[in-house]
Amino acid sequence: MESSSSLLLHHSYLSYLNPKFGKRPSLSYPLMRNSRKCKPTRICSNKMYVPGFGEASPEAKAAKHLHDFFTYVAVRIVSAQLESYNPEAYMELREFLETNSASDGDKFCAALMRRSSRHMNLALRILEVRSAYCKNDFEWDNLQRLAFKNVDGSNTKLMREYVLETSHVETDSDK
Repeated sequence: MESSSSLLLHHSYLSYLNPKFGKRPSLSYPLMRNSRKCKPTRICSNKMYVPGFGEASPEAKAAKHLHDFFTYVAVRIVSAQLESYNPEAYMELREFLETNSASDGDKFCAALMRRSSRHMNLALRILEVRSAYCKNDFEWDNLQRLAFKNVDGSNTKLMREYVLETSHVETDSDK
């Protein structure tokens, strides 16, 4: 029981309110602050260093996944539009999707463009919808809010499960 309460105390020690983000808690380690002063020629950042991403940052990797996801969304939108007013083009797009994966958005669109002139028009429509959706319709604020909510909720759930698993509190059924 003592170790579980120290775990909870330790977790509460790590959670501080970051004034930059208002009341949203951020995880910081006050005893591990970078006390070095930055040289004027170096770009300084108080953000975490994330090893193992090579030349791309985690944000760049996420942007690539979002880019491919926007292609997927655009294909779904164009497909739904075609189904109602151009069944022939709808069937051509469905057949193309059966043999070509949309997991790499640019590769998918490049292959679609090169299939035929009709497919070229479909690809151009997908590119247009992808751009419009990304710039005008995707709710970026909602993405950030949901990401924070999911991470916080998942962390809380996992820590709660761990504490319940590791604390050996006697219940009425154990007596």
